[in-house]
Amino acid sequence: MKILAYGLNYAPELTGIGKYSSELCEWLASRGHTVEVVTAHPYYPNWVLAEGYDNRSYQHEIRNRVKVRRCPLYLPRVVPTGKRGRILSHASFAISSVPKLLASVRQLRPDVLLAVTPSFLIAPMALAVSRMFATPSWLHVQDFELDAAFELGMLAGNNLRRAATSVESIILSKFDRISTISPRMMDRLHTKGAPPASTVKFRNWVDTEAISPANRMTRFREQLGLSDRHIVALYAGSIAAKQGIESLADAAAELQAKAPEVVFVFCGAGAMLKHLVKITAPLSNVKFLDLQPDERMRELLATADIHLIPQRAQISDLMLPSKLAPILASARPAVAMANPGTQLAIEIDGAGIAVPPSDREALSKAILKLAKDPGLRMRMGAHGRTLACTRWDKQIILSEFEARLVEIANRGRMHG
Repeated sequence: MKILAYGLNYAPELTGIGKYSSELCEWLASRGHTVEVVTAHPYYPNWVLAEGYDNRSYQHEIRNRVKVRRCPLYLPRVVPTGKRGRILSHASFAISSVPKLLASVRQLRPDVLLAVTPSFLIAPMALAVSRMFATPSWLHVQDFELDAAFELGMLAGNNLRRAATSVESIILSKFDRISTISPRMMDRLHTKGAPPASTVKFRNWVDTEAISPANRMTRFREQLGLSDRHIVALYAGSIAAKQGIESLADAAAELQAKAPEVVFVFCGAGAMLKHLVKITAPLSNVKFLDLQPDERMRELLATADIHLIPQRAQISDLMLPSKLAPILASARPAVAMANPGTQLAIEIDGAGIAVPPSDREALSKAILKLAKDPGLRMRMGAHGRTLACTRWDKQIILSEFEARLVEIANRGRMHG
C-alpha cells in the first residue's frame, strides 16, 4: 500500500502531533508500506527552526524508511501567544506545501491521502487534491483548533465563528474517512456534520515496552539535587495557553510552606515558558528541565511521584492531552484538571484524581493527598499501567488503523 501523509508537524519534533504522526508513518513503513510525508520544517514547541534545516527552501530527507518532503513556513521572531503569528505560520505552510503535495501525488500515486490536523488550513487542499487525482481521502483530527481558538479568545466574533464553523462542517462532510482520538471528540465530529458511517476512532498510543515502570531515583533527580524524600510533581510537555499552566504555579506557591518536600518539575518548551519561569522565580520548590529525547522518556516519567495534567475548562473535549498514555504506562498517578464527565476525567478514573480546572484549592489538595499516601500512589499507578496495556497499546491501535487504511485503499481501487 502507498500512503501519503500531509500535516504541519513531524519528527524530529519531540512533543504532540509531530511525535504521533512520525511514529505512525514509521510503523507503517516498517510493515512494508511505501510512506511519504509532506510537512513543514521542524519548529515546535519552541517556535525555533531546528538545527540542520533551511527555512528558505524545500528539503527532502529519509527518516526510518519514510521519504519526508519539507516545506518552508513563516516563523515569527517572538514565540506567538496570540492569534496573528500562529495563523500566519499555519497559512504560510498551507500555501508553500501545495507544490510538494501535488508533486508527491503525481509521483507516488498513493492509495490513501492522510491529512492530519491541526492545522485545519491544510484540509481544503488535501480534499481538493484527493478529488483531482481520485485518491481516497482521510482526515485525522488531533484537536478541534477552531473551537479552541474561539473558546480561548484567540479568535472572536459570532459572525466569524458561524462562518468558520459552516466551512469546517462542509469540509468534514466531504472526506472519505475522518478519525479522531476520543469518544467525546467523535461525538463532536458528528455534530459538525461528519457522517457517522465515515468516522473512525483512532486513539493516540504508547509503546508499553519502551515506557514501563522504573526506579524513581533517576539521573534527573541527581541533576536537580533531589533525594528520595522529595515528592516530585512533574509536568512534561508543551507549555502553551491551552494548558492553563498558571494553575500549577499557584499550587506550587500554596504548597511551598505547607509541604516543602513536594517539588514541582516542569519539563518542556512553548509559548508560555518564559511567563512560567517568571511567575515561579520566587519559589524554591519549582525546577525546570529542557525537553528530553525519546530515549530518556522512560527515565523522565519514572522521576515523577505524581504527574500533572493541566487543562483549561474551555477546551474540555476539544482535545485529549497526548501525554496521558505515557503517564499511564509509567505506573505513576496523575492529577488532572478536568470536570466530571469530560473525557479526560473518564480516562483518568482510578489512575489519578480529577479536579475542576477552576478550583485551584482542589488542585493543591489532590497533589497533597497523593504526596502523603504512597500506598494510594502505588495502587493508582498500577491501575494506570493496566489501562495503558489494554486501552492504549501501540501495536493494537496501529494494527487496527492499518486494517482500516487497507479497507479504504481497496475501496478506492475498486472505484478507480
